[in-house]
Amino acid sequence: MSLSGCGYSFDTSFDRRVRTVHVPTFTSDSFRPDFGERLTEAVHRQIQMRTPYRLVTAGQPADTRLVGHVSQVQKSVISETRYDDPRELQMLLAVTIRWEEVRTGRVLSESIVPIGPPGTDLVSLANFAPELGQSRATAEQQALDDLARQVVAQMETAW
Repeated sequence: MSLSGCGYSFDTSFDRRVRTVHVPTFTSDSFRPDFGERLTEAVHRQIQMRTPYRLVTAGQPADTRLVGHVSQVQKSVISETRYDDPRELQMLLAVTIRWEEVRTGRVLSESIVPIGPPGTDLVSLANFAPELGQSRATAEQQALDDLARQVVAQMETAW
């Protein structure tokens, strides 16, 4: 069965000229320094699962570099019990990323944001309810995984 001429393609949406990517540990402004490392690990997993790119470590030659900075980690109360105990909370994570060619310095994925350094700002939210047995750790991991998916989606080529 042929789908030629219909506009659909089974081809990858990733740049075929890129073969390798180096992802240094994301930096973080948070008082919890492990968010940068945890998000970097989640991004590594997503790149390995969803892209044709091979991850390389520092010191190895790479076609591209994906640099990230966790700019916000915030936990806020959404609802409380009548005794002012938190009933439902929300975890917010924000990150700025920049994906560039190593050899030329050409930026492959970037969006200019009016405040702060150039890059693409991505935000992830996760809700959790301690009364139902949900934990902050579970919400954090959910938010990190969602953010990692968004970061890797930025590596796809535009239609």
